[in-house]
Amino acid sequence: MALGPRLDLRQSQSLVMTPQLQQAIKLLALSNLEIETFIGEALDSNPLLEIGESGPAPTEAVEDAPDLRRTTLETSPVDQLVSEGRAEDDRPLDIDVAALDRDRDTGDWSADLRLGGGEEGPGIDERAGEAPTLAEHLHAQIGAAARDPAQAFICRHIAALLDDAGYLPVTLREVADELGVPLAEAEAALALVQSLDPTGVGARGLAECLALQAKEADRYDPCMARLLDNLELLGRGELARLKRMCGVDDEDFADMLAELRGYDPKPGLRFARGGGEPVVPDILIAPGADGGWDLSLNQATLPRLIVNRSYYVEMRGAVDDKAARGWLSEKLADANWLVKALDQRARTILKVAAEIVKQQDGFFRHGVSALKPLTLRAVAEAISMHESTVSRVTSNKYLHCERGTFELKYFFTSGVGAVDGEGGASAQAVKAAIKQLIDAEDPKAILSDDTLVDLLKERGYDLARRTVAKYREAIGLGSSIQRRRQKALAGVR
Repeated sequence: MALGPRLDLRQSQSLVMTPQLQQAIKLLALSNLEIETFIGEALDSNPLLEIGESGPAPTEAVEDAPDLRRTTLETSPVDQLVSEGRAEDDRPLDIDVAALDRDRDTGDWSADLRLGGGEEGPGIDERAGEAPTLAEHLHAQIGAAARDPAQAFICRHIAALLDDAGYLPVTLREVADELGVPLAEAEAALALVQSLDPTGVGARGLAECLALQAKEADRYDPCMARLLDNLELLGRGELARLKRMCGVDDEDFADMLAELRGYDPKPGLRFARGGGEPVVPDILIAPGADGGWDLSLNQATLPRLIVNRSYYVEMRGAVDDKAARGWLSEKLADANWLVKALDQRARTILKVAAEIVKQQDGFFRHGVSALKPLTLRAVAEAISMHESTVSRVTSNKYLHCERGTFELKYFFTSGVGAVDGEGGASAQAVKAAIKQLIDAEDPKAILSDDTLVDLLKERGYDLARRTVAKYREAIGLGSSIQRRRQKALAGVR
C-alpha cells in the first residue's frame, strides 16, 4: 500500500446548536424578572418588537384525581417555530447539552447558610425584615451573661470591634491597652463573647472559629484539633498527609471533613444587613373550582411581546435598497422567533410546575408534613422531558400559593427510610417533625439528639443520630447545649 496524502469522504452525525437554539435553552433558566430585562434589551435592538396589552395568561389545570390532568397546553409550539420567509431552528429545547445543574452539596464554605423559617418554610414576608445587627444581637446577651458591669463594658467594646464575618481583627493586647485594663480581663471578656450565639463569633482566625463550633457540638477531640491546626494542608489538597497527621482511617477522616463543612466559617454574616429585595413569584397557584389547582404565570412581571407587522409592511414599502430589505427581513425573523421562544418557555414552565403540583398535592393541602420525596428524574419521566430540561426550568423560579412563596427546587427533596421498611418520608417532613419536637420541649428537659432519634422512630422515621444532627443544624436549631443556654437566658430576661 502506497504511502502519501489523499482525500477521503466520510459521513458522520453530530449535534450542532445554532445561536437561536442556545439562546432559547438559556431562556428556560431565567426568572420572570430576568426575562423582563432581556425583553427590554430586545426592544432596544429590534424596531419591530413592542409591548402589547396584557392578554389572558397561559394556564394549566391540575385535577384532584392523581391520574387525570386537564390542560390547555395540548399543542406544543415547538412544531410551529417557522417565521415568514425563513425557517427557524425548530429542534426542541429538551436536549442534554450541558451538565445537569441539580442541587448538590459542593462542600463550599462560602455557600449561603440556610436559616430555618416557619413549619411551611420561609415565607415571602420573612425575607426582607429589618433584623438586628451582630453587635445588637450580642449586646442583648451580654447583660445577662457578664458577671459585673466592668466585664460587660469590655465585652460590648469587643463586640463593637468585630467585623462583618464575626472575627476580632485586633489583638487582645491592643484591646487591653485601649481600655486600660489587664490582659487577663480582656481574655476573660473575649471568652464570654465567644460563648454567645452565634457560635464562632469573636474568633481571631478561621481555625479558632471552627474550633469553637466543634467544641459546642462536642466534636472537638485531638484528631479534630490536629485537623484544625493544619487547615493550610486542606486548602492545598494534601489530604493523605493530613489524614496521617490526624491518625484516623478513611471513614473517620471523611466524617471529620463532612463535619467541618457543616460549620459556618463566617457566623456574623447571617446578621449582615444587605440590600436584598423581596422575592417575586414566577408562578401563581390557586384552588380550582373542580377541587384541583389552577396554575398561571405571573403576568405582572412578564410583559406580552408582539411583532408590529404593519410597521414592517410600511418600512418594507419605503425602502428600495437590497441591504436594507435584508436587514428588515432578518429583524422580522428574529422578532417572530423571540415571541415563539418566549411562548414555548411559558408553556414548558407551566408543564413542569403542573407535574410538581400533581406530585406534591399533599403539601398544598396539608402542609410540609405531607411533602413526598421527589427527584428531577421522576418529574422528567412523567412529562417525557429530559432531566436537564426540568433542572433548568426549576432554577430561579418561585411559586406562590396559600402557604407562601417557595422556590421550585424546594419541592425536590430526598427521602428517609420508614421504620416499617415500606415507603419513605421527605427530608423536609422530617425537619418539620424535628422542629415541632424542639419547639415543644421543656426548658428544664432539653432533648438530646439521641432522644430525638427515639421520638422520631415513634413517629415512623428511622434515622441515625448524625442525620438528626444534620437536619437540626440545617433548619437553624442549635445543639442541646446551645438551646439550654438560650432558654436559660430567655428565662432570666
